[in-house]
Amino acid sequence: MAKTLSIVKPRILSDINSVGKLLKEPKRIYRAVDLFAGIGGIRLGFEQAFEERIKFVYSNEVDKQCCKTYRANFGDIDDRDINDVIKDMPTFPEHDILLAGFPCQPFSIAGEKKGFEDKTRGTLFYAITKILSVRKPDAFLLENVEHFKHHNNGKTWKVAKDVLENDLDYAVYDAVLNAKYFGLPQNRPRFFMVGFKDRSVVFDWAKGSSEIVTLDTILEKNVAEKYYIGQKYLNSLKEHRRRHEALGHGFGYRVLDPKKDIAGTLVAGGMGKERNLIKNKPLPNCWKEGDDPLKRKNNEGVRRLTPRECARLQGFDDSFKIPVSDTQAYRQFANSVPVPVIKAIAKNTLAAIEGRIRQESISVYT
Repeated sequence: MAKTLSIVKPRILSDINSVGKLLKEPKRIYRAVDLFAGIGGIRLGFEQAFEERIKFVYSNEVDKQCCKTYRANFGDIDDRDINDVIKDMPTFPEHDILLAGFPCQPFSIAGEKKGFEDKTRGTLFYAITKILSVRKPDAFLLENVEHFKHHNNGKTWKVAKDVLENDLDYAVYDAVLNAKYFGLPQNRPRFFMVGFKDRSVVFDWAKGSSEIVTLDTILEKNVAEKYYIGQKYLNSLKEHRRRHEALGHGFGYRVLDPKKDIAGTLVAGGMGKERNLIKNKPLPNCWKEGDDPLKRKNNEGVRRLTPRECARLQGFDDSFKIPVSDTQAYRQFANSVPVPVIKAIAKNTLAAIEGRIRQESISVYT
């Protein structure tokens, strides 16, 4: 026994000394670029996860209204078309992590064996592959709709994965994660792709929680009258539903119970806001028999979610500035990402890069 202790003790001391040395060394600061940045949801999640260990050196978004929101919260952003940006690649900043929530487009597979430029040219994904090929960052995170993996009969993801793995030589991981398992009362599955230049890196997807929070956790207490729908409009929604149900069809209008339900996926345009109506107490001056239903709010307390509530549904806290109109705000938050999901992915990305994986669970709650 004594002999065993004499052998182990020096090794333990050596390990302690090594750890001490590592703790004294300054921690690496990761440079990041934020492409197709929207209002900055992916950036925000990485900032929360990396804290002082990330520095954004470049951001790009072509939508001018999104840029207005991004600038109000993060500062400068380039609003040029990304295809114009990559025409001058020598000036594109060096970086360690590339982030992009890019639009879904079909890829041609005609030039399947002619390299990534031939495979992806003419799509916005081409800009990402071009930057990855030149700057070779240590890691990337790409985000898209859940359907991306099956888009164009699966050809889109087949080509994208082939380019990332075989042409650009990244180790690629993909998964669908749902916001409802990361502390948000919204059913929002999204497709995520994470890649590492070092193909020996081991990455685990963040695991959420089976505990689902309900809609009442994000609701505002004092809501302006303008968010309550009129009596005539509510009557028309009910009539539309009645007609559609009689024909055996579904109809998008839905009133949620805040204490029991979660929101459906936030979507922009169409009947998007009517899919997530909720019921509060009726307003004091609501419609009553004999009133003009066009000029009074409904007598059931049915209202739309407010822009701030939509922000909360995506995990943006109340310090996040909303400098645009309600119309733009609804669109922007519907097109954004669930920040806690990004934060969880970012934590595991950092752990993977630095060799601190495997971890059973890193989620919004840590």
